[in-house]
Order: sequence, then C-alpha cells, then structure tokens
Amino acid sequence: MKILFWIALVFIVISMALFVYRLIKGPTAPDRVIALDAVGVALISMIGLLSVLVGTNFYLEIILLLAILSFIGTVAFSKFIEKGEIFDRGNSD
Repeated sequence: MKILFWIALVFIVISMALFVYRLIKGPTAPDRVIALDAVGVALISMIGLLSVLVGTNFYLEIILLLAILSFIGTVAFSKFIEKGEIFDRGNSD
C-alpha cells in the first residue's frame, strides 16, 4: 500500500513542476493566479501524503495553515486583478 502512496507523491511532484512552469510562463495574470492556487493544493496534497507515510498527525496542522494562506492569497490576487487594489479605501471627502 505504501508503494501506491509513493507513486501518487511522484505524480503530485510532477504536476507541481508543471504548475510552477505555468506560474512563471503564464500568458495572463489570471492564469498565474490559478497556477498559484494549484501549487497550493499540490503542496497540501504532498504534505497529506507524507503525513500518511510517516504516520503522524503533526502535519495536519500545517495542512490547515497552508490551506488558509492559499485561500487568502487567491482571494487577494483575484481582487487585485479585478479592481487594481486589494483594500478598498473609502474617500473621507
């Protein structure tokens, strides 16, 4: 069963390399945002598989933290692409 996890880990690493290529080479900014989100998901998957292979629950907290940071980063980049700014500062006039 562990050999199946190692094979899945290799496929995730290969897909992560392709996501990084799309992140660098992406023709548009939305392509780069999607690639960055995919890198986050691949990283979470890698850590989850390593957690199963090592047999510890310690990595689950790291997975949760990465998921939260990935979500916040994707929302911030999407809002920046849409409006040109991340924080909406109202005029005081």
